[in-house]
Amino acid sequence: MNRNENIEIIIVTGAAGFIGAALVKALLSMDLKVIGIDNINDYYSTSLKRARLSEIDRISKQKGEWIFHETPIEDNKVFSDIVNRYNPNVLVHLAAQAGVRYSITNPSAYIQSNLVGFANVLEACRDNNTSHLIYASSSSVYGGNKNLPFHEEQAVNHPVSLYAATKKSNELMAHTYSHLYNLPTTGLRFFTVYGPWGRPDMAPMIFARSILKDEPIKVFNRGEMQRDFTYIDDVVEGIIRCCFKRAIIDNNFNPLIPNSSTSFAPYRIFNLGNSTPIQLTYFIDLLEANLGKKAIRDLQPMQPGDVVCTAAKMDLLSSWVDYKPTTSIENGIRVFSEWYLDYFKNID
Repeated sequence: MNRNENIEIIIVTGAAGFIGAALVKALLSMDLKVIGIDNINDYYSTSLKRARLSEIDRISKQKGEWIFHETPIEDNKVFSDIVNRYNPNVLVHLAAQAGVRYSITNPSAYIQSNLVGFANVLEACRDNNTSHLIYASSSSVYGGNKNLPFHEEQAVNHPVSLYAATKKSNELMAHTYSHLYNLPTTGLRFFTVYGPWGRPDMAPMIFARSILKDEPIKVFNRGEMQRDFTYIDDVVEGIIRCCFKRAIIDNNFNPLIPNSSTSFAPYRIFNLGNSTPIQLTYFIDLLEANLGKKAIRDLQPMQPGDVVCTAAKMDLLSSWVDYKPTTSIENGIRVFSEWYLDYFKNID
């Protein structure tokens, strides 16, 4: 991996989250100083978040330097003070209210975290002349698009969930700051991230728990769905590569034929997926094989706010930072299942 930037200090928000914790561990292994921020909210098990932090503490005793602050990004004064204190080279913003379905019944949580919180992140970066802001967007922004695979130059103006709308709003907000304040920003549209230490509200964890407890699993759209499942280590690798190459102005940007993935400002948008959509039924088959039990499949209709298929076109990120995912779904589910059986053996 080419390192185009000299990085000493990185702030990671959402550091106790699934992707955040995995990223922090990888950065510490590179002997970097990492400042973590997370409010440890109770959207899902706080004990799982604490366990992730314990893993980070263990690794930090061997390599790198780790400092953690338990605080919400919605608290602008506290968050800004933290960024002022450490003056990071790069800020990786992963904190957000996650979940498509939860946004249907709890919209205010998304407004506060994903919009107000993100505005605070942008302001802190502006005030501190942060060299590069990398932030989590989502494949959900593609909404009702039917043209597969999804690519960054497609219009994403028709979200089908509030969660997706907030992520698209983040991209627009970031562009404004890139333009007005010359803040380099890189948005990464994650595609169905899975693996050890994953979120309990996502399919791998929900399905694994139900299979082992002989409880029915809800299979939406009667299993006629595909997801571009992306293994956590591959996602982390993509983020780190972007850390070492900041967004720059696209000198070939044509305002008459605008490319939504680049700009006349230092702004970039990239898909971060596996580019290999997997049938949901095959995904369940793999879980059954690795967990050693058959699933009870409860076939359900399509859920509001959901989409039938996601698939990432990865050409842009590949050419930008020489990125390519390397983990097959078979290997990924095997490692996930081994972790799940070990971690939850004394919990459930």
